[in-house]
Amino acid sequence: MTNGLRPYPEYKDAGVPWLGAIPAHWAAMRCKYLFREVDTRSENGEETHLSMSQKHGLIPSKDMDGRRLHSESYAGGKLCQPHDLVLNRLKAHLGVFAHARQSGVVSPDYTVLRPAFPEHVAYFEHVFKTPACVSELRCSTKGIVEGFWRLYTDDFYRIRVPLPPAHERDAILAFVRSVDATVRRFIRNRLRLVEVLNEQKQAIIDRAVTRGIDESAPLKPSGIDWLGDMPEHWSVRRVRNVADLRVSNVDKHTKPGELPVRLCNYTDVYKNATIRADMPFMSATATAEEVKAFRLEVGDVIITKDSEDWQDIGVPALVEETAEDLVCGYHLAILRPKPMSVTGPFLAYALRSRSVVTQFSIAATGVTRYGLSHGAIKSIVLPVPPIPEQDGIVRHIDQATATLNHALRRATREIELIQEYRTRLIADVVTGKLDVRGFVPTEPMPADETADEPIEEVGLEDEEAELVEEAVDAAD
Repeated sequence: MTNGLRPYPEYKDAGVPWLGAIPAHWAAMRCKYLFREVDTRSENGEETHLSMSQKHGLIPSKDMDGRRLHSESYAGGKLCQPHDLVLNRLKAHLGVFAHARQSGVVSPDYTVLRPAFPEHVAYFEHVFKTPACVSELRCSTKGIVEGFWRLYTDDFYRIRVPLPPAHERDAILAFVRSVDATVRRFIRNRLRLVEVLNEQKQAIIDRAVTRGIDESAPLKPSGIDWLGDMPEHWSVRRVRNVADLRVSNVDKHTKPGELPVRLCNYTDVYKNATIRADMPFMSATATAEEVKAFRLEVGDVIITKDSEDWQDIGVPALVEETAEDLVCGYHLAILRPKPMSVTGPFLAYALRSRSVVTQFSIAATGVTRYGLSHGAIKSIVLPVPPIPEQDGIVRHIDQATATLNHALRRATREIELIQEYRTRLIADVVTGKLDVRGFVPTEPMPADETADEPIEEVGLEDEEAELVEEAVDAAD
């Protein structure tokens, strides 16, 4: 993708620590000369509501993945127009910027910035997302706790960014579009592979936890429409009959007089099928009673209990290793298997089956978020074989999915690597470390590629998972 790109022939000190040296003919300007904040409010909220994410940029809320929850009224929201730059003030230190491609209304907590060079707003969007600039933005935010850090407009105005000549901004954007087209095709190919592998894995889990692995076992009607027939020696049980439920109320705060703990949070569960003691957990504190009630034990199954998207409800993670100071955080529920009823590994697989996911989606309710009540979790229905057969089913699934898991890890890692390469390459180009003035695309951008369209991501990104967690935090 670099096609032999080289540095510029001459550089100068930009006078900005985060930027370092820039091409000698570039300028470094304060944002106050490049943007002005606009704060025009919607009177009736009838404009198209736009939502922002790292995955999609700024798009109509109705186009967001999943059954997202939205406000009933957007009156009082901020209006934006095409080419405006919109930032989430609470997430500016994570590079949560996006330029508007259409008119609409956004959250009043967002900042709407009108650029002096509307045709090149995408260039500045790329600048603000470079790792070095994100660090600079982080230094400019103010607040007591990270979840409430804000980037105020005056602080944003003081930040200095590179300003190449207009024709070079055109060349840089053309290069970025070409890179993104190549990266996007690669990622789409890998995503198709990931989808196929996950479908194969899901089919193995569904078959094993609902029918077992003995093809000759006689069957009987389960009495449950969505389950159909099951081995005649199995039983249908509700979660309340096979596991104890504990819904954590341990928050992230550090309070004097409490015990230091490591907190297993929403993102730890959402992004990992298993929980181990050596994972990088958050440090917090908890009372002695909370530690006693919510300390994790080997064999526990933790599930996500609340989310702004129903598809993120009931996601399980099996505790494989634990420690004395490892405690379950809030917005999560612990299912602790009852002796001789169900094993943790089998329960974790059963909760991933389509039949249980469907039950979770039906049971999830809420107004400002989706959530599972204690009763809903306890009422989930499972087909339960004898303990020795559960162990055999788990071994079968582990073995049958081992190759698939390896291929999934490899495909996901390839996507991560190409995204990391893209980030480094674009950062070098937009900050003048590489000269693209003579760049000629080796192939035209396909007609179905959209210029400046955000690159697809795999699953829920760290930043998006944190936004989900903070959204449910804020609702409390």
